[in-house]
Amino acid sequence: MRWWKVAGLAGLAGVAATGVVIARAERKRRAYTPDEIRDRLHNRVAEAASVEKDVE
Repeated sequence: MRWWKVAGLAGLAGVAATGVVIARAERKRRAYTPDEIRDRLHNRVAEAASVEKDVE
C-alpha cells in the first residue's frame, strides 16, 4: 500500500471516530428533561453567587 492510501484511511477512521463521539455527546445532552436543565442552571447560578460573596 502506498503511504497516501494509509494516510487517507487513517483520516477516514478519524472522521468516523469523531462522528461517534459527537453522536454520543448529543444523545447524553438530549436525555435531560427541561426541569432537570432548569434545576442545574439554578444550582450553577447559586454556586457562582456564593463564590462571588466569598471573594468580596
